[in-house]
Amino acid sequence: MPTPYEDTTRLHAPLQPFASGYLTRGAHKLYYEQSGNPDGIPVLFLHGGPGAGFAPSHRRLFDPKRFHAILFDQRGCGRSTPYASLDDNTTDHLVEDIDALRQACGVDQMIIFGGSWGSTLALAYGIAHPERCLGFILRGIFLGGRDEIDWFLYDMGRFYPEAFAKFRDFLPQRDHDNILDAYYQRMTSLSSGQAQEAAAAWAAYENSCATLVAEERSAGPNALAIALIEAHYFRHNCFMEEGHILSHVSRISHLPATIINGRHDVICPPVSAVALAEAWGPKARLQLIDDAGHSAFEAGILYGLLRGLDQLYDQITRQKAVSHS
Repeated sequence: MPTPYEDTTRLHAPLQPFASGYLTRGAHKLYYEQSGNPDGIPVLFLHGGPGAGFAPSHRRLFDPKRFHAILFDQRGCGRSTPYASLDDNTTDHLVEDIDALRQACGVDQMIIFGGSWGSTLALAYGIAHPERCLGFILRGIFLGGRDEIDWFLYDMGRFYPEAFAKFRDFLPQRDHDNILDAYYQRMTSLSSGQAQEAAAAWAAYENSCATLVAEERSAGPNALAIALIEAHYFRHNCFMEEGHILSHVSRISHLPATIINGRHDVICPPVSAVALAEAWGPKARLQLIDDAGHSAFEAGILYGLLRGLDQLYDQITRQKAVSHS
């Protein structure tokens, strides 16, 4: 039976970046790409994790005729160096990396597009630099709260018990009540083998819970950056005061936002998306996708993202036409 999204979830054709390079930020070198139309509306893509990096398929989210897409690997992950580094790796550092990249790409204002941890970083950037934002496309909302971190570490297993059992039982029983620190200690071990094994177990747990249909999935060679950087951020409460985003969302609530969450997203449950939309007010458009989990590439989520981009493009171009008339 065809889905209601059958003809509307096709990614744009594969394309190569028109520019790429490295942005030096202290000891870090951040890999970035620009693709699409250099004269189009700028849109910044923020990947998840923290630590996941971006993939070539992410370029295909953006209509190359309409958008000037900017994608980069955050500190320590993807093609950025040094790999899996925790030094000077905080939310504030990433926020300022984004603004330095904006300037390096010659952009004044841009749409901010982020999912999962990328939604957290998008909101943190917007709160710090609202004047640089045209609007937001946000998926799989994570607000960086302690309750969300504890949910990931312990309660997500209520829905994916097999995946959680493997995640928990990688550790000896004495560590089952302190999973975060136990994994972090192993991933920062002097033994590279122990670190890789722990990272693979952490990343496999997250990946196996990411889609509506359960399946065991590894993170491959990126596991160490994904798991270690994620644990680093979790141990420091994402380097934000508790409730920071909802307490300061008024700084960006005059801007349009599309907020998309899978109703069955167990990594980032929809309660956070609802709270964000309520705090944002009338400029926010919330969509809960009934037949989706966490992944951006599930049909309903992808449909919402592509449609949200088109709607925001039309809104911005209408505003520009009015301002120039």
